Amino acid sequence: MPNILHIDASAHYDTSTSRMASAQIVADLGGTVTYRDLSDGALPFVDATWADARLKAPEDRTLDEAAALALSDELIKELQDADTIVIGSPIYNFAGPASLKAWMDLVARPRVTFHYTENGPEGLLKDKKAIIAVASGGVSVGSDADFLTSHLKFFLGFIGITDVEIHTAKDLIAA
Repeated sequence: MPNILHIDASAHYDTSTSRMASAQIVADLGGTVTYRDLSDGALPFVDATWADARLKAPEDRTLDEAAALALSDELIKELQDADTIVIGSPIYNFAGPASLKAWMDLVARPRVTFHYTENGPEGLLKDKKAIIAVASGGVSVGSDADFLTSHLKFFLGFIGITDVEIHTAKDLIAA
């Protein structure tokens, strides 16, 4: 059975189309599920301590720097352990919620989820699949005004996840 990392980013709970669609995807896949709700306010934004600490070898970090990276380490471990990542997200103001961007910032770590080579960056989270359920009340998914899906697809590829499916949440729920 696959290990699934299920991520939801909508600020709405019971009425969220993206949450309903991502839950349906997870149910259809079956497997062991780790759930991460990004809208609960638990993700900090990157600060100077975090930014400096991520560039240091673990043995060179202070206790404060190690503490600053603890949640980032946890989020990365969830990604590393997953075979499939399911993300449910709305489009807010043409892009994803700030909490989803905070998650991306926290899991993009040099020498952990990507590294630089002579040929440019190389993602280190390979052989994984991502399925994204996107809800939008006005912006057509995949249109020029949809900055969420292209950003997510590029970001996931940057960290090594190149097998990415993007679905409109309404289409998934209607099926």
